[in-house]
Amino acid sequence: MNVKDRILHEPSYVLHRHDWSESSLVLEVFTRHHGRIALIAKGAKRPSSNFRSVLLPMQPLRLSWSGKEEVRTLKSAEWGGGHVMPHGERLLSGYYLNELVMRLMAREDPHPDAFDAYVLAMHALQGEGAKEAVSGLRAFEILALQALGHLPDLQTQAHGGALQPHGAYRLTAEGGLQPEWEPEQTALSGEQWQGLDHALQAAAPFEALQHTWSTLPGSARAALRGQLKALLHYHCGMQNLRTRHITHTLQQL
Repeated sequence: MNVKDRILHEPSYVLHRHDWSESSLVLEVFTRHHGRIALIAKGAKRPSSNFRSVLLPMQPLRLSWSGKEEVRTLKSAEWGGGHVMPHGERLLSGYYLNELVMRLMAREDPHPDAFDAYVLAMHALQGEGAKEAVSGLRAFEILALQALGHLPDLQTQAHGGALQPHGAYRLTAEGGLQPEWEPEQTALSGEQWQGLDHALQAAAPFEALQHTWSTLPGSARAALRGQLKALLHYHCGMQNLRTRHITHTLQQL
């Protein structure tokens, strides 16, 4: 086998897994340098397999594989250390991130910046404060959209011209930032959008976005969350995410 067909110790996370045979699994994994790929973990379900206790979601892994087909063969898997799996409501948030990556990102289309943001979001889900976890989710959503080229320019209006600091604007999937003449609770000010844009340009954009999100008033956070949800829904093929449906159902209960 050509050496180029072998990948060693790639930073990775398991997004999804399903049975392939009585003893093996097919994995969807998110990798830093190769994007989202599919792997066969042969014998992973056997009690004696070294894969059995390692191939868990939301765990930093170092994976090695071989092959050049659409589905490669996993050769080794090592825990990367660091955080452990989140619990409770944050566990569902972790599954939400995984589903988002599965829906947004095509296979074998690497986005290292989005991977790094995913790692930081997983760390945020391990933090002690609820605000850290929520701000981490919003930061990942924004950075993933930016990495994929789906985030409109946050400095200018859809039809040209700079944002007015005290004007009200709503983010749309096809038109970018549109003036909102009856803002109520659905828009952010030009100054707030500019603050988010400045956070994206920071040396550590994930942390800067977390801070900016946390300093927004409650109405602006609610408006931004709704607009990001609509934008993600559009780029996920207008299909509802299962994890959002489960979260909504649990909240109703």
